Amino acid sequence: MHDVQNHSDERGIPIDRVGVCGLKYPIIVLNRDGQRQPTIATISMSVDLSHRFKGTHMSRFIEVLNRYHGEIAMRTFPLILDELKSRLQAKKAHIEMKFPYFLQRSAPVSGAKAMIDYECRFSAECNASRDDFFLSVSAPVTTLCPCSKAISDYGAHNQRGEITIDVMIETGGRTVWIEEIIEIAEASASSPVYGLLKRADERHVTMQAYDNPTFVEDIVRNVTVRLKGDERIMWFKVHAINHESIHNHNAFAEIHWQRQQLATLARKGDV
Repeated sequence: MHDVQNHSDERGIPIDRVGVCGLKYPIIVLNRDGQRQPTIATISMSVDLSHRFKGTHMSRFIEVLNRYHGEIAMRTFPLILDELKSRLQAKKAHIEMKFPYFLQRSAPVSGAKAMIDYECRFSAECNASRDDFFLSVSAPVTTLCPCSKAISDYGAHNQRGEITIDVMIETGGRTVWIEEIIEIAEASASSPVYGLLKRADERHVTMQAYDNPTFVEDIVRNVTVRLKGDERIMWFKVHAINHESIHNHNAFAEIHWQRQQLATLARKGDV
């Protein structure tokens, strides 16, 4: 049949990314214990398009994805990207998957168990010089205001916050697990958030937060200290937001950081 996409285009304009997005697709996510968790991802896949071609072949994105059904993980992302480049005659390929990830959490005193969901994202990009893999995790936390505690005769206001951590890992390197990022986020705030708390648990969490007050500024600095010490991570961004309980606005803080060797590659134009 007539292949219109392969027609030449006379405008001489390359396209940075072209592909499919908003695709709902079942995937399997491996957890730190080697178990497999099924979930539903919203997927975006793209390649660059030479100025010579009128269009790309959208169906080939789905064909490649179907080939790796049930085997979509950090270790297979380079294979998926390489096949996208080959099938679509591209120099660069990109894939992104957003999905909920569930963990069963135990309350700190009673041990009562309940599930909590975390918003996660896998993304990877392959170009002529390197492959990069990104993991993003958003975790709910509790924070208690240090200023409120310092100026009040008793009590202090607290709020629920959210910490989003994005990390870049070189493909082929050691895996960074979702659970590890969640633990870093929770350890950097006043207290974790739980799905189920009995009275003894609520007392424990309330006092834990009171004994560990944190501004959003404290949170992003706490996360930064922990991530900078992890040699697996080449770059990260941490964003913390407090959904304020006594103001009609929220508070946030954000830090970006990259390892020196990545900065050196950037100066050379390899990233």
